[in-house]
Amino acid sequence: MKRYPRYVPIDYSKFAPEIPDNAREAKYGLPQEVKFCKECVMSNQKPNSCFEFEHRPDSLKKSMRIQADGVCDACHACHDKEGKIDWEDRERQLRELCDRYRKNDGSYDCLVPGSGGKDSFYAAHLLKYKYGMHPLTVTWAPHIYTPWGFANFEAWIHAGFDNYLCTPNGMTHRLLTRLATENLFHPFQAFILGQKQLAPKMAAKFGIPLVFYGENEAEFGNPIADNESALRDARYFATNDHDNIWLGGVSLRELEEDYHVDKADLAIYLPSETSDIEKNNIQVHYMGYYEKWHPQGAYYYSVEHGGFIPSPERTQGTYSKYNSIDDKIDDFFYYTTYIKYGIGRTTYDAAQEIRNGEITREEGQLLTRRYDGEFPDRFEQEIWDYLSLDEKHFPFAKELFEQPIMDREYFMHLADRFRSPHIWQCDNGVWKLRHTPFEGESDCAYGKPPEKSAIL
Repeated sequence: MKRYPRYVPIDYSKFAPEIPDNAREAKYGLPQEVKFCKECVMSNQKPNSCFEFEHRPDSLKKSMRIQADGVCDACHACHDKEGKIDWEDRERQLRELCDRYRKNDGSYDCLVPGSGGKDSFYAAHLLKYKYGMHPLTVTWAPHIYTPWGFANFEAWIHAGFDNYLCTPNGMTHRLLTRLATENLFHPFQAFILGQKQLAPKMAAKFGIPLVFYGENEAEFGNPIADNESALRDARYFATNDHDNIWLGGVSLRELEEDYHVDKADLAIYLPSETSDIEKNNIQVHYMGYYEKWHPQGAYYYSVEHGGFIPSPERTQGTYSKYNSIDDKIDDFFYYTTYIKYGIGRTTYDAAQEIRNGEITREEGQLLTRRYDGEFPDRFEQEIWDYLSLDEKHFPFAKELFEQPIMDREYFMHLADRFRSPHIWQCDNGVWKLRHTPFEGESDCAYGKPPEKSAIL
């Protein structure tokens, strides 16, 4: 196998400002014409959720649709909550579902995956204390816990829940995260694999036929038709085709033969066998189908009933303090989505809050200008250390990289390799987004790292 090169030549002429719209290369299968929803601040470049274990370096993305009226599918899904959906009937359906599966013999009757964040707390607490269910909670550990993330995890348990915390092999997790960063510019993939696949596996292990996630991905831009069913598509977590599984952008065979990763250390990342899901009659439901999901409402609920605490500081790249605050690598995940799709964490947060009436579109535009793409340097050195492959822990994998040690310079070179010319322009060495939801220049220099950092 060839070594990963330290530098790859980049044709900067593709990023020239004067290239016409219809002549710009669009990577990842994204729409060449960039459009923004006229109600929120999200663009049609937002990729839909995918079957993560099939994600390869050459995978093409399906992205969020903006309908003929100029409004995105996510906003339309939010409109449907008002007037179109009979929430009393949905609650009746949930009560009937719980009545069919509820057990009173001391065993678990449903399973709720989560970290103890606002959404998983809300779902588990409702099921136990409103609907009389007996949930088992399961958690796929973050890469590196934030102190407040771990405090919220403990608060969840102490609010009355049994929990299985699954912490994968640290060396394998680090290697897969480095490979996902190198091949996909996706440092969060190893976490997402567990987030999507652990719960059905644990349900099969414990003989629990009912699994509840929070809201449907359609509320964030997946095809709006997905909201018509309470069930999660089993292809997110199960397959019969183990020859087509890729982790970190690398095939299972390569991980075993080239990187010397033991097959047993990869098993935890693999999706369930479809036959196991069917044999155990496991159903995976969305609580958001039955309950009128409101993210900020879930936050207030978890504060009131479980003592949930927000981050003590604003999350870099956005203005919020209570969304996705468990993992120190989270900041870098959203920075990579900004590089690949022109969509940073502020865009995600503001779009959601606009749809739910917390802020106006004009406020969302100002917030994206202020914070979107902000370079995340608060945990920077910890992340570089985590992504670095040292001789002691990775004697084989280290030799496959010309740059086994991760640092800011190399990370930013990777970033430039993953930029798409239809989204970015480069003028005299200065990167700018060609299209933004706001007027004027970015207040955080379109993601340019600060010249000086206290940790460097």
